[in-house]
Amino acid sequence: MAQFVVSGRFQTREDKQAFERAIDAENESVAREHVFSQFGSEHGLKRMQVEIEEVRAQ
Repeated sequence: MAQFVVSGRFQTREDKQAFERAIDAENESVAREHVFSQFGSEHGLKRMQVEIEEVRAQ
């Protein structure tokens, strides 16, 4: 497994908040799915409320 850094923004009540997460995943696609899943479970956000701007290998 490789480590990926996923960055982007998510919708809050008033504005958009920037984020950056380090994820262990098999590839970029799996890393994106993990981020969507985490924001859904932690913040109750839908996929369309999370904007992934960059996924890079570390």
